Amino acid sequence: MRAEPPGPRHEWLDDEAGPVVRPYAVTGGRVTSAAGDFDLVAFVLATRDTDPDDHPHLHPEHRHLVELAVEPVSVAELAAHLDLAVGVVRVLLGDLLTGGLVTVHEPSSTAFLPDDNILKAVANGLRAL
Repeated sequence: MRAEPPGPRHEWLDDEAGPVVRPYAVTGGRVTSAAGDFDLVAFVLATRDTDPDDHPHLHPEHRHLVELAVEPVSVAELAAHLDLAVGVVRVLLGDLLTGGLVTVHEPSSTAFLPDDNILKAVANGLRAL
């Protein structure tokens, strides 16, 4: 049987998971990325020959992001893999982008999407079938 640790119990302690770290602690209190905002479907890719061990200043979350980005992966997928809020992942990605450890490939501009009238005409044509 496990003995209770001495001292008061806090709501952020979980016997199964250990202490819970608040998102602002992971980002150092920052809520915006220094490198700008990243689209949810933007692809992140670690730069060639990036070894997180060569950068001792990186936090574990930074290291995990670099490891996951060996293959192209979206910002949304990274947030899901790390079980972190997208805003937190965006701040961490900004750090990595500024440090040259990852590249971020934003999706094409919406200027290349078809006109709404064309989409409506296609939808109406499909309904007519």
